[in-house]
Amino acid sequence: MQDIPLFNIKIKQLGYQDYLPIWQAMQHFTQQRNKNTLDELWIVEHTPVFTLGRNGKRKHILNAGNIPIIPIDRGGQVTYHGPGQLVIYLLIDLKRRKMGVRQLVTHIENAIISFLAIYHITGNNDPKAPGVYVNSKKIAALGLRISKGCSTHGLSLNVDMDLRVFKRINPCGYKDLKVTQCKDVGIEQPILQIADELVQYLLDNLSSSTVFGIE
Repeated sequence: MQDIPLFNIKIKQLGYQDYLPIWQAMQHFTQQRNKNTLDELWIVEHTPVFTLGRNGKRKHILNAGNIPIIPIDRGGQVTYHGPGQLVIYLLIDLKRRKMGVRQLVTHIENAIISFLAIYHITGNNDPKAPGVYVNSKKIAALGLRISKGCSTHGLSLNVDMDLRVFKRINPCGYKDLKVTQCKDVGIEQPILQIADELVQYLLDNLSSSTVFGIE
């Protein structure tokens, strides 16, 4: 059996997609992967959807309206995905990398904070509420599931979207949690450029040397 170099990570640009088929594809990928399967990062923008984590409580969905609610297998409470939000799924073999879930969370948060810093924006994390915040407003959310020693799900970064939708929920289960987005803090680059820049920081944090293929 050939060892897979830890710096080999495949990047997939999935475009604008409904949530359910992408979630099902993540599950299938993890169920079918083996020790020779490359880790992957999936970049996607979703049609509007509320997702509710394994222990999520419906009471945190205040007014779904016509937006579908999908109970899923990640940790955490309710969040929103929609147009203008960058979502990156991290399909990482943690066991192979000898990495714990807390370390992966830290890598993701640090990558987002480093990305914001190039635009002179100070981001910070909160150990009690995973994610990244700017001026006490949440700009990026995290949610993960670990199965067979591998991660699914990942991060969402608000780029240029209708933030009013977050008033329909208690984001991540926190009442009156304020949210923000890249556009509102002065980052006006297109979402694909932001994706390219953030992915590089993710790769830098996941491995000291990065070689990857793009589909």
